[in-house]
Amino acid sequence: MTITYDWRGDFDNASLNALHADGFGSAVGQTDWRARLERHSLGWVCAWEDGFLIGFVNVAWDGGAHAFILDTLVARHRRSRGVGAALVAAATTEARAAKCEWLHVDFEEHLRSFYFDVCGFRETPAGLIAL
Repeated sequence: MTITYDWRGDFDNASLNALHADGFGSAVGQTDWRARLERHSLGWVCAWEDGFLIGFVNVAWDGGAHAFILDTLVARHRRSRGVGAALVAAATTEARAAKCEWLHVDFEEHLRSFYFDVCGFRETPAGLIAL
């Protein structure tokens, strides 16, 4: 089975809502992802296998030098096979091509090794306010 990766790939909201539910262990939502991404994102990467959306990452940005990785998702049955790393690598390539100078990510502690060791991010001081 071949996995393909598409920058700004076409998807339907139902598929992305189902992937979000699978990836985050929540109920399937009704988010209009297409409208949200078109409004706020530099782009996104979709991972496809046999016509099914199995991975996704959003690249939000400030319209200038800073891009932000959000919602890195891989279907549970395809995890630990390099799909997430390939999604982030494609996002990095496209953010660089868009002349962004920085790619930011925040994550939960259990994902530390993935982002630092696998994807090549480095630790930096940052701040956060829970809203």
